Amino acid sequence: MPDERDELLRPLRLQLRQRRRELVAAERINAAQRLARHLLDLDFAPVTGHVAGYWAMDGEIALHAWQLALPPGCTYCLPVLADDRLRFASWRPGEALVPNRFGIPEPALERGALLDAGQMQLVVMPLVGFDTHGHRLGMGGGWYDRTFATRLQHPAPPWLVGAAFELQRAELPAPAGWDVPLDAVCTEAAIHDFRKVES
Repeated sequence: MPDERDELLRPLRLQLRQRRRELVAAERINAAQRLARHLLDLDFAPVTGHVAGYWAMDGEIALHAWQLALPPGCTYCLPVLADDRLRFASWRPGEALVPNRFGIPEPALERGALLDAGQMQLVVMPLVGFDTHGHRLGMGGGWYDRTFATRLQHPAPPWLVGAAFELQRAELPAPAGWDVPLDAVCTEAAIHDFRKVES
């Protein structure tokens, strides 16, 4: 849903993306391990069912430590582009991946084997920035907002959690009507729970 507002947000996106790319490898590894602990400590973290993560790119905080520490009853999934929304496919390290049209690796599964968003218990999504009200600044394509638009009228699950470095917290403009708020953001420093925050 790119629009004039997204053009105004472009400088902020560039600044926050540059900020996270400047972190050195040791900081990234340490942050990913602390992030994993916070994701596992969420009071709504499932012990069974499908959970979705993402393939970290462009300086995004990595989820490998969380994936490897998930309870045995959870099935880890990655997002797959399908028409104008995301669907999901289970994936384990070593299984085949293919790049999508944005160059992001996706599981190499037939369309019929993909899972719908409503089948996820928890979705951990990347973000460029977040604020103290649970609003997420993404890349501007609207993929997660379209995919989880039902969360504007219906409660979880799926629970929606952003994953970021603490330095990605920023003041964001008021959300658009289609922006889906997050239940929480986990960083290397803290769990930011937004379920009781007034927008």
